[in-house]
Amino acid sequence: MTSTTSAMRSEIAQQPEALRRTIAELLPLRPEIEALGRRTKQVLFIARGSSDNAAVYGGYLLQTHTGRMATLGSPSIATTYGARVDLSGVLAVAISQSGRTEEIVETMRWAADCGAATVGITNGAGSPLATEADVALVTQAGNEVSVPATKTYTTQLAALAVLALGLGADLDTSDLERVPDAVEQLLEAPSEPLDEIVERMAATQGAVISGRGTVLSTALETALKLKEACYLHAMGLSTADLLHGPIAVLGSHTPTLLMAAPSGPVLEGTVSLAERARLADSPVFGFGGGQALAEASDVHVPVPDLPEWLAPLHLIVPAQLLTESLARRSGLDPDVPRGLNKVTQTA
Repeated sequence: MTSTTSAMRSEIAQQPEALRRTIAELLPLRPEIEALGRRTKQVLFIARGSSDNAAVYGGYLLQTHTGRMATLGSPSIATTYGARVDLSGVLAVAISQSGRTEEIVETMRWAADCGAATVGITNGAGSPLATEADVALVTQAGNEVSVPATKTYTTQLAALAVLALGLGADLDTSDLERVPDAVEQLLEAPSEPLDEIVERMAATQGAVISGRGTVLSTALETALKLKEACYLHAMGLSTADLLHGPIAVLGSHTPTLLMAAPSGPVLEGTVSLAERARLADSPVFGFGGGQALAEASDVHVPVPDLPEWLAPLHLIVPAQLLTESLARRSGLDPDVPRGLNKVTQTA
């Protein structure tokens, strides 16, 4: 990879410590989350952008490990349509990096007025989201300068893991505490696989990024990063949805990036998709997925072995590195994508 350092690259490198601080700060709040859990049965996520991708992770995590129904909300129901919805028995989880995105704050207020208990997940201590939520999970990422979210995104995922633990997920807290070391290991890993992917993607106009289950969040977030920093026509979707029509776009000029945990119930399907993509002459770049995905990929990026429920917290890191390097390889500034600001306000 090229040697120039961007703010995005510096902030990617800050993630191990940001995660350590966040996990240490939020784990003691499990009793407060548990108290809200006793008052509620379902979870409604309120978010946009990268935070919405984090919410996808939260939805899979809560439904598979707490037995609670969890859905992604549509803020326009509150802010544009002004509809009234009975949210008694609902835990509304609003996610915003700054905690100041008006649409998200307004929708959280609306949810509370409709009878929901509220949790705010934000990096903005003292923000409206943090001060108005029943419980605030304030991440400890520090100031983030680059417009593409990196450390604020991974710390949001950590906050969602703590939320699941507080809501009764029978999962091992010590595994969560291993995540910062796994991210550190990835940052110290040889760069050759990512270097090769960057060179092979330098001339492409688009890519398909896919994963399933908890890792769908990683595919969606990777696609968003490639769009905003590299200006690629990047399609992020589940491996199941890809088979329902979009697979037709795969070909020699459209690489397939596949994300998977080292093990789990969706790995076999991801490997099968890699094989189909190669039959379509699409270059296949595998992230994680252990030896099975490595053997089915043209280029493979290995990741440390973490349980599937935590894989999104470290799988996104090589994708962030890929995005930052590809942007600079293309002569773009990854810190300041055109037409974007750090805080996006939606009408």
